[in-house]
Order: sequence, then C-alpha cells, then structure tokens
Amino acid sequence: MPAVQYTAIRTLRDSLSGPCQGAYHCQTRHHRDSRWRALCDDGWMSIESPRKHILLFATTRSGSSFTGQLLNQHPGIFYVFEPLYHVQQAFTNSSSRLRRTLDRRALLGAYRDLLLNLYTCDLHFMESYIRPEPQDHVTSSFFRRSSSHALCSPPVCLEGGDGTASDLPDETWCPKKCGALNLTSASMSCLSREYVAIKTVRVPEVGDLRTLTEDPRLDLKIIHLVRDPRAILASRMMAFSDQFRPWKIWNATGRQPRYVDLTQITSTCKDMAASAETGLQRPAWLRGRYLLVRYEDLAFNPKDKAAEIYKFVGLEMEDKVQMWIAKNTNSNTSSPSEWNYRYSTTRDSRATAESWRLRLGFDIVRTVQNLCNDTLALLGYRKVHSAAGLKNLSHSLVEPRTFQPVTW
Repeated sequence: MPAVQYTAIRTLRDSLSGPCQGAYHCQTRHHRDSRWRALCDDGWMSIESPRKHILLFATTRSGSSFTGQLLNQHPGIFYVFEPLYHVQQAFTNSSSRLRRTLDRRALLGAYRDLLLNLYTCDLHFMESYIRPEPQDHVTSSFFRRSSSHALCSPPVCLEGGDGTASDLPDETWCPKKCGALNLTSASMSCLSREYVAIKTVRVPEVGDLRTLTEDPRLDLKIIHLVRDPRAILASRMMAFSDQFRPWKIWNATGRQPRYVDLTQITSTCKDMAASAETGLQRPAWLRGRYLLVRYEDLAFNPKDKAAEIYKFVGLEMEDKVQMWIAKNTNSNTSSPSEWNYRYSTTRDSRATAESWRLRLGFDIVRTVQNLCNDTLALLGYRKVHSAAGLKNLSHSLVEPRTFQPVTW
C-alpha cells in the first residue's frame, strides 16, 4: 500500500485516540522504539510533553511569517514554520486516482494528526511525509527549517550558539552550518521547552481544529491572524506571479480577463469570515483558546499588540522580543529578491500595512469589495468608492475595532 494512502487511512482510524496518549513515559512504546530508546536510557527525557501549545492560524500572505517570528524570538518556545507543507506535498504528488480517494476529510485528518504529534514532540512522525524519505531519522528536506531558532541552535545544531546566529538565520545559513536535520535531536529540543508553537496557512477554517482544542493531551491556544482581503490579493500577486498572472493583466489593463479565477480570493474571504464568526460567537470549545488579531493592528502598534499576544499565551514578552520588534518594524530595506519577499519579516510595518492601495487598480478593488463585502464589514475594513479615495493614504481603511480574546 502506498505510504500516503496508508497514512491517510491510519489518520481516519486513529484521529481520536492518537499515537502518544499524553505524557512521554519511557516505559511506553517510546522505550520499545529504537529511535527513542537511547534517549530514555540516557535519562534525559522529560516525563511530560510540553504543557502549552500555540497555533498561529492564518491564510497565505496575511503577515503570518512576521507574526510567527514574534513567537520564535522567545527562548521558551519551540517554533515550527508550516510543517503541514509536507502533508500537502505528499498528497499532491500522489497519483490522480489516489488524490480522488483522499478527500478533504482525509487531508484535514492528516493535518490534525501531524499537529498532534508535533505538539507532543514526536517529530519522527513527519517521516511519513517528507520526501525524499529521511534516512536514520535525518533529512535535508525539512521545509523552511531556517525559520526556527530551535532547529538551528543546540542541541539540534552545535554551530548555532547565541553568538553565531542572527535574529533570523537566512535561508542558506542554517543548512550550511548545521548540516542535515536530525529529527531525534529536534524532538529532544522540543521536549526541553515548555511551549510548542506552529504556524500554518493550510487549515481552511477554525472549526476544523475543534478536535485538537478538545483533546485532553493538549492545552491549545489559537491565534487567528486576519488581514484585509484586498491587501492579501495584492501581496499574492507580487509573491506568486505565475498563479496570479490574470489578476496582474487585469491590474495593468483595467480590463478583467475572462479566465481570471475569482475563487482565489472569494474562498479566502469565505474561510476567514467563517472562522471569525465561529470565534466571535464564543463556543465552549474555544473559550480561553481563541484570539483574533488583525495584521494591520499589529503593524500599526507592534509592541502593544505583541504584548497582547504574549499575555494571551501566558508568556512574558522579554527584552529580546521587544528588540526584534523595533528592528523589524522600522526597516528601510531596499527591494528584496522574490524569495526574500515571499517570506521576509523585515519591513516598515506601518508603511506596508496599507501600501497595497498604491498597487491595486480601483476596478479590481471594487470587484473584491463586492465579492468580500461581508468579510470586510465583519473585520472592520472600510470600502473605498473612487480611485482618488483608494490612493488617499491619509484616510485609513482600518476601522478602530477591539476583538477581545474568548474567555467566557
């Protein structure tokens, strides 16, 4: 049976019971498993898995890389950037016949299963998805490893001491200095920290995470990051030129191509609104576990908003985090490469928050406003009614709005 198919079937069967059953005890299956036995025999292993779990839940080009790095700066957090990428790739690369078999439910089940295992520090579970398959639990194909301090510093990387790495190692520094990633060492690093934080843009709606919030093995808090859909579209057009070529033609000519795919933004608006509505209705399974954050609020007031995020997850915002904020929200960096633009966290955040208004034509903006009217209203984004109004940056399109964390 193909590995992907087996994993998906196993996911559907085991999604409620899971493989870890709470705490890591060396008398459990981990002691029988060779990849964990040495760790147990050495006496280092933590009795319990990390007690706090954070999910940065977002959509593509919503400012999630920047927000994730706010969490990554804290030494007590084991941060992982987009691990669900590997699941998506494994499913996408399977045969078309198999893809038809692996429906949305199976994919979401696989996502949840991987999240559960990562939150309990079993990084070996990723071996089902990483390609090429890791050998002896070692891989050079871990997606965006450099975005995690924990994966580029001891004990995972002996070269990555505090004096060696910058605030965020670049895409070449970590693999060059650290070599391939040992997933056993990564699991050790994970177990040594009290918090595990994961960023993902691949889960459509917050309701898809309910089983994780209700799982007694986890203490999960969800940071739901949203952004003006018009800004998301403008950013996607810049970062993903090929996929958004019809939109770029539309923007350049002022005429909508017949083949433009409107669902590239309408599906985003639908999922964003559905998740926000769920969170703001304060269901029991999200009480104390959900915080809605607008990227624009974080960009305009980074220190205050970051402090709110840290208070929500139960951590003090250390000086190191505040220094990183100051450095990464006041940058006058010249135009970066496309790779760096896609994932860069160094921006003049206040200037970039509404800079999309100078890049999008009014015809596209008007169409998106009509398509996403309910989403804009729900999240407090004003509409514009003329080309002149669009370009007038002295009038903000972000309404003052307070979204209190769900606590009751």
